[in-house]
Amino acid sequence: MTRASGDAFSVAVRVYYEDTDAAGVVYYANYLRFMERARSDWLRAQLAGPHELAASDKVLFAVRSVALKFLMPARLDDFLTITAEPTSIRGASLTFYQACWRGKEIMCCGEIDLVCVDAQTFAPRRLPEAIARVLAKTSDL
Repeated sequence: MTRASGDAFSVAVRVYYEDTDAAGVVYYANYLRFMERARSDWLRAQLAGPHELAASDKVLFAVRSVALKFLMPARLDDFLTITAEPTSIRGASLTFYQACWRGKEIMCCGEIDLVCVDAQTFAPRRLPEAIARVLAKTSDL
């Protein structure tokens, strides 16, 4: 699951006190929050934000599954780079490889599967063709 891509989309995150446990280490669930920000900003950079997609295309993206590996602890005041790389785009879903980096060290990495759902009913649905085309082109998949 560990891979490094120099051209992955990334966002910067500073670790604040609220992100840590009593020992000053990033609480494990907060890595998911950091990754959510990176995926949301990736999507916004490619197409539009979640509100715009819900309004214009009537779709949302929901997390279907997560598989993470915690490799090293990030700590209070660390400056992290959170990457988001789509690795698969299928009919109604996307898979991302994501990692949390401190410099050249990976703190946490994993795969996150998203499913496209109808914005009103939350029922799974195929990616609208225009969205699938843009995502495939921008991610080289």
